[in-house]
Amino acid sequence: MKLAVVAIGGNSLIGDGQQGTIQEQEENAFETGRAISGMVQRGWRVVVTHGNGPQVGFILRRSDLAADTLPRLPLDLCGADSQGGLGYIIGNALQRALSAEGLDSSVVSMLTRVVVDGDDPAFEAPSKPIGPFYSKEEAERHRAEEGWTVVEDSNRGYRRTVPSPRPRKIVELGAMRELVKAGYVLVALGGGGIPVTEESPGDYSGVEAVIDKDYASSLLAAEIGADLLLVSTGVPRVSINYNRPDQREIELMSAEEARAYLEEGQFPPGSMGPKIEAALSFLEAGGPEVIVTSPDSIPEAMDGEAGTRITAEPVRL
Repeated sequence: MKLAVVAIGGNSLIGDGQQGTIQEQEENAFETGRAISGMVQRGWRVVVTHGNGPQVGFILRRSDLAADTLPRLPLDLCGADSQGGLGYIIGNALQRALSAEGLDSSVVSMLTRVVVDGDDPAFEAPSKPIGPFYSKEEAERHRAEEGWTVVEDSNRGYRRTVPSPRPRKIVELGAMRELVKAGYVLVALGGGGIPVTEESPGDYSGVEAVIDKDYASSLLAAEIGADLLLVSTGVPRVSINYNRPDQREIELMSAEEARAYLEEGQFPPGSMGPKIEAALSFLEAGGPEVIVTSPDSIPEAMDGEAGTRITAEPVRL
């Protein structure tokens, strides 16, 4: 049986115009679960990873509102909390979708720690916006009282920025391999993993950081020997010249072509760029194929009717 790592975004659980209620997230998770259950029905073993951006924002906001009476939550614990909550939502929805198709696969949701380098340059230049928007006065107060780095975000207000170091090692990798081998569908690596440093073998300490979910998923796919890395995003296919009159969707491209487009600036850092970089990392580590598509287009993408396929080998037309 082939193995796929399917990386879905935290935003895929909250649709445009939605408030992000638990009911909305559960309903959206079920729709994504139906698409993934189709892969299991086709004989794929699956590990589902997920983002947690909006959900961590909710947790941070609750922590802000309760700061007068309760201790603030450190960012690694916010990540762990979101992994538990989203693991429950996604795992439950996926189990329901599998059962609806008559599949007897069991789902396991796993808290996952990811080791980062304490000397990663990202710690000197926090750049990942997280959490809610603040007024200038609120942002300055957080900067002064708690040492936050804050930036103005697209004229919408001020947000906290935190380091986003590269993932180096997945602590629970061995357990994940055993669960997949035993036939479980796995939900893991939420939000890119709980960021930790390894002080000495087996001695881990949480750090104030956020790991990019797609980079971590790429590392997992390579380490676990996946046959496919499927990265979900907001569009059915990757495009070049995006939002321009000459925009063109790409059905198939080689790693070499993807790298060239990336260097041209076709895939910006704040949107498609990290997904393409993650795809290239997986391919360079020996992975055979990447598909980038939207969650609702996964069934069509598996049939070659949607999505963008990226391969290590040159494309032969």
